[in-house]
Amino acid sequence: MYKVGDYLLDRLHELGIEEIFGVPGDYNLQFLDQIISRKDMKWVGNANELNASYMADGYARTKKAAAFLTTFGVGELSAVNGLAGSYAENLPVVEIVGSPTSKVQNEGKFVHHTLADGDFKHFMKMHEPVTAARTLLTAENATVEIDRVLSVLLKERKPVYINLPVDVAAAKAEKPSLPLKKENPNPNSNTSDQEILNKIQESLKNAKKPIVITGHEIISFGLEKTVTQFISKTKLPITTLNFGKSSVDEALPSFLGIYNGKLSEPNLKEFVESADFILMLGVKLTDSSTGAFTHHLNENKMISLNIDEGKIFNESIQNFDFESLISSLLDLSEIEYKGKYIDKKQENFVPSNALLSQDRLWQAVENFTQSNETIVAEQGTSFFGASSIFLKPKSHFIGQPLWGSIGYTFPAALGSQIADKESRHLLFIGDGSLQLTVQELGLAIREKINPICFIINNDGYTVEREIHGPNQSYNDIPMWNYSKLPESFGATEDRVVSKIVRTENEFVSVMKEAQADPNRMYWIELILAKEDAPKVLKKMGKLFAEQNKS
Repeated sequence: MYKVGDYLLDRLHELGIEEIFGVPGDYNLQFLDQIISRKDMKWVGNANELNASYMADGYARTKKAAAFLTTFGVGELSAVNGLAGSYAENLPVVEIVGSPTSKVQNEGKFVHHTLADGDFKHFMKMHEPVTAARTLLTAENATVEIDRVLSVLLKERKPVYINLPVDVAAAKAEKPSLPLKKENPNPNSNTSDQEILNKIQESLKNAKKPIVITGHEIISFGLEKTVTQFISKTKLPITTLNFGKSSVDEALPSFLGIYNGKLSEPNLKEFVESADFILMLGVKLTDSSTGAFTHHLNENKMISLNIDEGKIFNESIQNFDFESLISSLLDLSEIEYKGKYIDKKQENFVPSNALLSQDRLWQAVENFTQSNETIVAEQGTSFFGASSIFLKPKSHFIGQPLWGSIGYTFPAALGSQIADKESRHLLFIGDGSLQLTVQELGLAIREKINPICFIINNDGYTVEREIHGPNQSYNDIPMWNYSKLPESFGATEDRVVSKIVRTENEFVSVMKEAQADPNRMYWIELILAKEDAPKVLKKMGKLFAEQNKS
């Protein structure tokens, strides 16, 4: 018999989802039976629900949709932080919550994983601020409601919540007869898509010093190749914020680097801020991506397009189709930039026997990364170091500069590596961050996932030290024997190679060794000085400290 659970899984597979993350619980076990019985879908069980939500987030950044499964109450609440990060940064993640039977809920029984007050809607209400749509499925409404919330997911690229009672998952259903449709934008738009395109074309043709700025929403919709083709065709100068890094191929001659307000390279800052026309695509101007709001972008010379709003020379526009508009940029004609770019600051790295430092580390990373790799950088020294480097062709970048939940990147890197097995993932994560989510090392070993993991051991919370309290005890953490962790989680040498690196020569050597050995995970502990941090982070720390006083 075809069931509601089958219908939901068919729709998820239609979105490109081939793995589902999560943790078993008695309210989702029967639905789990349906998952593992399929040949086109795999269950990836996590150590905890928070890590499952992080892995789904990483998977969604690469596959452009993801799903994870928890049990009612205790499971879903453990995952809320990860789901909030996906909401903040526009990631299409489906949270499925296995819940007590409809009869139990309707009768308000005091069952486990509840607050013993007979109200089974508390937790769905708690999800309202961090999901674009929510539903409690019944046998009667299930297929219609599944399609409704997944259509919102496609339109808004934000998480949705599906409460699936045990009995409803097993209820009879009909197979979908038509493909899932994205919810259409409101037709009552004050400006048509064609009018917007005409304004963009006219502005680009008339501009002497145009600049294109792209952000994270381009990645959320999977429009990186479209933007790269548009820039290749028009030769327009382009920059991105760190919140949107790799939204265009950074190997393009007209890619100028990362714009970050007053923290930008001086020649880049001058080029961007003196533009006579700015085309801004999928950008959110957050504190950590604008040098704590030190950007100077003239909105009277700007057309900006976001998923849910836009502006044409400081006049608001709404209800346009963001995805369609970005794709239609390829249809613009008679635009070819013939002006100058800026000289890019790229230094050749020659390693020595000197102890590794933050600035030299990121120079080495820029020199020795390869095409088609994915850099995953934890919010800390790693993010502020890695976001400033130039990526090789067809490379990707994952960070979380808006939500900034420490520990996020280890599970996210694993989720993204599962989603794209052809792109070797290089994770850079600090010691303090790793201590939050290291439990998934067991999953990585079990699933034979082979990223290159660099654990930056600088003895504590370096970002916090730069903002406040460099010598305060609350920025200290317990010292672990990081190089021994794989062995503790059951790894053997044929699965995981563990190394400790202290010098520049050692770093370059192990980097090359790991890149030449894609069939094993590399677990590399980098020993760096406690007080060392990338120059950009040191400046940003001062700006954040001032911001926290105002």
